[in-house]
Amino acid sequence: MVNLSIRLLLGGWGKMDKDMEQVKQILAKDRFAIDTVGIELVEVEPGRAVVRLEVGEKHLNGLGIMQGGAIFTLADYALAAAANSHGMVAVTISATISYFRAVSTGTLLAEAIEESFDPKLATYTVRVTNAEKQLIALVQSTVYRKNIPLCPG
Repeated sequence: MVNLSIRLLLGGWGKMDKDMEQVKQILAKDRFAIDTVGIELVEVEPGRAVVRLEVGEKHLNGLGIMQGGAIFTLADYALAAAANSHGMVAVTISATISYFRAVSTGTLLAEAIEESFDPKLATYTVRVTNAEKQLIALVQSTVYRKNIPLCPG
């Protein structure tokens, strides 16, 4: 991964490890995603993250299928982890989601991948899949990178 090579040249493994710990600390404060929705961070590395959700009754809408907002929240949590993995605050300025398959049970994974990285803007693709690797939803997003460290000090 190109970003990994750049990260190693700029700050080495110690900096990368510190950035990943900072991302984990920030995401752990997201009470809605963790406590209400039930999302779990599985992996995070520069420009990439994977999160998981066990679909439960609380995620279902009146038709008995997973509510679109819950799927978007899962994707957004993966995006937040990947976008902030460089140690600087990144916030979403645009996101679009397409839904491909209804879900009522099982485990969903959302994997966010950095597609482009610039000092101010970056783009990401988030794939939400089920345990059978079937595509459930796809998110395309742009984030704005603020010139603010994720965890000052």
